[in-house]
Amino acid sequence: MVLEFIPVAELAEIPPGRSRVVRVSGAAIALFNVDGVVYALDNRCPHEGGPLGDGELEGATIECPSHQWRFDVRTGACAHDPSVRAKTYDVRVEHGLIFVEASRLS
Repeated sequence: MVLEFIPVAELAEIPPGRSRVVRVSGAAIALFNVDGVVYALDNRCPHEGGPLGDGELEGATIECPSHQWRFDVRTGACAHDPSVRAKTYDVRVEHGLIFVEASRLS
């Protein structure tokens, strides 16, 4: 199976330690730059739907601004209950562009 990646943003738009929300195929995706590596999560917190991309990024942990639930942006796992996970997306960075794997978008 060949994975299809689609471009969603320029790497220069998201400096290390920052995040940005993009809309792709109707989905809101939160992109996080952790020490030069970009990760992508569904922007909707699995707890109560808060906007993860608007949260405070500390290292590889994002805190939902709605109810302070914390998630590892690398895995989507919730810090206090690893069985709760934010949806993750595979990411590639090529030639300064950030690509997200398209088959997981919905």
